[in-house]
Amino acid sequence: MLEIITAKQLTPVAILLTHHHNDHTGGVKGILSKFTTLPVFGPKETQSKGATEIVENGDKVIINEFNLQVIALSGHTSEHIGFYQAPYLFCGDTLFSAGCGRIFEGTPEQMFESIQKIAELPDETLICCAHEYTLSNLKFAHHIWPENEAITQYLQKITQMRDKHQPTVPTTLKTEKKINIFLQCDNLQLQKKLNINIQNPPLRAVFTLLRQLKDQY
Repeated sequence: MLEIITAKQLTPVAILLTHHHNDHTGGVKGILSKFTTLPVFGPKETQSKGATEIVENGDKVIINEFNLQVIALSGHTSEHIGFYQAPYLFCGDTLFSAGCGRIFEGTPEQMFESIQKIAELPDETLICCAHEYTLSNLKFAHHIWPENEAITQYLQKITQMRDKHQPTVPTTLKTEKKINIFLQCDNLQLQKKLNINIQNPPLRAVFTLLRQLKDQY
């Protein structure tokens, strides 16, 4: 990261941390070695990873012209957060394009609730997730629900993009509602594909089953 900042002659104004995992915090010390006065915003779990400004749900992070709302997105880790200013949502490892993050410290119920929070944002929200997992997520979704035309078409599109080494994120919430099965737990066709044959199953249970299947895929 520091090499990119230097090569492009950028001047960072802050660092935003969504959670404590090393693949998200490992570059903090290097950046601070050159930009020593940068504020580092993050949840309490990132304090030992370099966070200087501890924030939690409902807080505002004001950086120059940006006014970011902090949203609790627990599940992947116990104190995972996101930063939102329309249309941008920096959601770390909570929601990916066509998928969601693994559950390491939280519970499936917490992750489900976090994803529901995201689903309530405007459709034009840009999902700025932290990893390029779109293709593998779509392969899983197609494995679960091969009859879904939207998923099939998007899988073809993303395969072509990745063959050309093109990025697939950020994505829009509108797109995700069409191709992300973790946002479609209430879909009766999806429930049938999962062999859920009871009426009105708890959506948290549908989500939990999907996450378990993805972990095993």
